[in-house]
Amino acid sequence: MVVNNSRLINLLSEEQKADLASMEKQFAHHLEYTIGKNRYNLKNEDIYKALGHTIRDFLIDRLNFTQERYREQNPKKVYYFSLEFLMGRTLMNALINLGLYETIQEMLRGIGFELTDVLEFETDAGLGNGGLGRLAACFLDSMATLNVPGFGYGIRYDYGIFNQIIANGSQLEMPDHWDADGVPYEVVRSDISFSVGFFGHTETRVSGKGKIQHDWVPDETVLASAHDYPIPGFNTSTVNYLRLWAAKSSEEFNLDYFNHGDYMKAVQDKSISENISKVLYPNDTTEQGKVLRLKQQYFMVCASLQDILIQFREFKYNLKELPDFIAIQLNDTHPSIGIAELMRVFLDNEEMDWDQAWEIVTKVFSYTNHTVLPEALESWRVELFEKLLPRHLEIIYEINHRFLTEVRNKCILTEAEIQQVSIIEEGNEKRVRMANLAVIGSFRVNGVAALHSDLIQKTIFHAFTKVFPEKFNNKTNGITPRRWLLQSNPSLANLISKKIGNEFTTNLYKLKDLEQYVEDPDFQNDWKKVKFTAKNELARLIKSETGITIDPNSMIDVQIKRFHEYKRQLLNILRVIALYRRIKENPNAEITPRTVVFGGKAAPGYYMAKLIIKLINNVAWVVNRDKDVAERLKVVFIPNYRVSLAEKIIPGSNLSEQISTAGTEASGTSNMKFMLNGALTIGTLDGANVEILEEVGEENIYIFGLHTEEVFRMKEAGYRPTDHIHKNEDLHRILLMIRENFFSMGEPGVFGPIYDSLFYTDNYLLMADFTSYDETQNRVARDFLDETNWTKKSILNVARSGKFSSDRTIREYAKEIWKVPLLDTIPPQTIYKLPQN
Repeated sequence: MVVNNSRLINLLSEEQKADLASMEKQFAHHLEYTIGKNRYNLKNEDIYKALGHTIRDFLIDRLNFTQERYREQNPKKVYYFSLEFLMGRTLMNALINLGLYETIQEMLRGIGFELTDVLEFETDAGLGNGGLGRLAACFLDSMATLNVPGFGYGIRYDYGIFNQIIANGSQLEMPDHWDADGVPYEVVRSDISFSVGFFGHTETRVSGKGKIQHDWVPDETVLASAHDYPIPGFNTSTVNYLRLWAAKSSEEFNLDYFNHGDYMKAVQDKSISENISKVLYPNDTTEQGKVLRLKQQYFMVCASLQDILIQFREFKYNLKELPDFIAIQLNDTHPSIGIAELMRVFLDNEEMDWDQAWEIVTKVFSYTNHTVLPEALESWRVELFEKLLPRHLEIIYEINHRFLTEVRNKCILTEAEIQQVSIIEEGNEKRVRMANLAVIGSFRVNGVAALHSDLIQKTIFHAFTKVFPEKFNNKTNGITPRRWLLQSNPSLANLISKKIGNEFTTNLYKLKDLEQYVEDPDFQNDWKKVKFTAKNELARLIKSETGITIDPNSMIDVQIKRFHEYKRQLLNILRVIALYRRIKENPNAEITPRTVVFGGKAAPGYYMAKLIIKLINNVAWVVNRDKDVAERLKVVFIPNYRVSLAEKIIPGSNLSEQISTAGTEASGTSNMKFMLNGALTIGTLDGANVEILEEVGEENIYIFGLHTEEVFRMKEAGYRPTDHIHKNEDLHRILLMIRENFFSMGEPGVFGPIYDSLFYTDNYLLMADFTSYDETQNRVARDFLDETNWTKKSILNVARSGKFSSDRTIREYAKEIWKVPLLDTIPPQTIYKLPQN
C-alpha cells in the first residue's frame, strides 16, 4: 500500500522524510499482515488497530531504551500501587506525547482517512471508579514526563467500570468489556508470572539457626500474569510502564474429573481462580463479594512485590539496602496489605528477625489517604481475614501488639486513644482497620489538599499525630496538562501557544504570562471564539448522546463526577426545580438562559445515589418538554460518563459545579480540569477549592455555603433541616413538588426517600446551604450577561491554574517523600513535528 503524502513530504527535512517513510512502511505492514486487510476493504476500525500496533512498536523501542538507561544508572525507583487506573483512551495521548499527532494525521489523510474519526474506535480503559484512579493515571504521565523512574502496578480487570444506560430515568448497569476487540498497545509479558496463595494454614518449624519459623501452606494457588502498558513522557525519550496483573489458573482443568465425565467440575477451579481479575469492584454486599475483593487486593500486592524484589536482586544488593533503591506509594488503603506481605517475605522466606524486617518495611512504604469520612476507611472482618490470609493476620496481630505496647510505655495516649490507633477494632465483630495498618507501616502519610491534610490530622488520625507527628504532610493533587488541555482542548492550547509560547506544556506556571493580555480586546475576542466553538461541539455531542437540543449561547453549567450524596448533585437539581418554578410563575421574568448538564455513575448498590439520578432525569423530562421555559432552561443527563466524554464536555463548559459539603471532599480534580479550560467555579470551601480560591482570587470564583468548622459546629449542636426549610418558602414548595409526585406522576411515591432524607436527617446539610447556593447562582447568572468581564475571569482562571499540574505534585513527592531523582532529560531520538507555516 502506498501512502500519498506529497504535501507533508514537501515540509519535512531529509531526515524526517526517512523517518516518515519508515513509519509508513510499518503501518502498511501491520495493516496487511497484523490486521489482514488490503486497500479495498479498509474501515476506520482497521486503521485504528494498525495504527495502534505501529505506535506500539515505536513505544517499545523507547521503553527498551529507557529500561537500558535505568539498568546503567540504577537510580532509586518508585512503584505506585493502586487498585484503580482510570486511563481512558491511550492512543491520542501517546501521539501527542511522542510528537507524532500532526504527522500521523497527514499520513492518514494521504489514504483518505481522518485521524479524529479513527481515534473514536478506541474504547476507554475504565479500570477505575473516579478521581482516585484518574489521579493515578495523571501521575504516571507526569513521572514519565519528568524522567522519574516510576512504574504503576494494578490489576488488569476483564471488565472495567460498568457501562451506564438510562432507562425510564433510572441507571442500569451493563458490562464494560473494554478489551473485547483487543488492545493493540498492550505488551503481554508471558515470561513474567508469579504464584499467589490463598486460604490454608500456617505451620511452625525450627530453623537451622535454632529459631522458630513460620510457613504458610495455602490451599489455593493462582498465577498472576503481567501485562504492560507503555507510558510515554511528553517530549522526552522516557517511556515507563504500567504493569497490570491478570489472574490465571495454576491448572487448565482437572483431567481426572474430565475423564469421568464431570466436564463442568473439570474447569471449575480454573474459572474460580480467574474471577480474581474479572471485574472492578465486585459487589461486596455478599460474603463471596467480600472474599473476592480482599483476594484482589492481596493478589495485586503479592505479585507486585515478587516482581520488585526479583528486579532488585538482579543488582545483588543486600535487602537491608532496599529503602535506598525502592519506594512504594500506597494509593489509599486498598494495597496496604502489602505491608504485612513484605513482612511475611522477610520473616518467613528470608528468615530475618522482626526488628530488622520492620525497619526495612517502614522505610519503603508511604501512604496517601483519600477520605476524611470515617465510614469510608476500609476494614475487614477478622474472621474473613483469618480464613483467607491466616499468616498475614498473625503478622498484623504482632505488628499491633508491638505498636500498642510501645505507645503504652511512652504514656502519650489515653486508653480511648489507644483503642483508636489499634489496627484491630474490638467489639461484637472484630475488624482489621487497613488505614491504621497503613499509617503504622508507612514512613510518610499524606492528604491530597491542604484542607484535607489538616482535617485528617484533626479528625480520623488525630491520635496518630501524637505518636508520629513527623509522618503527616500534604501533597495537593494535580492533573496532567497534556491530556486536559493539549488533548481535550487543542484550539485553546494553540491560542495560548501563539501568545506565550509552549513552555506551559511542561511548566504550567508559565500560563501566568497570559495575564498581560487580559485587557486586550483582540485576545478576548479570540478567547470567546474558541469557547463558543467548544460550546457548539458540546451541543452537537449532547444532541447525539441524548437527543436534546441546547442553545450554545446559554450558560452551560456542568456537574460531572461520581454520584455520592456528599457531592450534592441533589442540591444542584433542587435549585434547577426552583428556577423552573420561578419561570412558570412569572413567564416574563428576566432569566439568563442556562443549560444544566449532569454526568456520572452511582455504585450499583448505592440506592440513594441511583434515586438522585432518576430524579434528575425525571426533572429533565418535565423541564425540556415545557414550552414556557424552552429558551431559558434545559436539563441534560449525559449517560455513561467516562474519561473520553469528560475530554469533550469540559472545554465547552462555562460554570463548574464543585458543591460538596465542606469538610467531605478530599481534593477533587475535576475542579482543576474545568479551571484549566476556562470555566468558572461555583463551590464550597472544600478540598482543593480552598487553594483554587487562593490562586485565582475571590472575585474570579463563586464561593458559597458553610465552612468546615461551621458544619462541624452545626452537627454537634444538633442539626435540624426543618429550621432552614421553614425559613425559605421557595425551598418548602420545592420539597412539596417532590413529595407530591410532580416529577413522578406515573410512579407515585418513588422519590419519597429523597423527601424524607432532606426533611428529617439531611446528613450533608443541603437545606442549610440552599439559600446561599441559590443567591450565589443568581449572582453567577447576572455576571454571565457581562460578556467582557466573564471572559476576563475565564482568562484569569486559566492563567492562575499553574499550581494544579500533576507535574508539580510529582516533583513534591519525588523530592520530599520518595527521594527519587528527576533524571536528566534525554531528547526524543526522533521527534516528528511539522514545521510552522
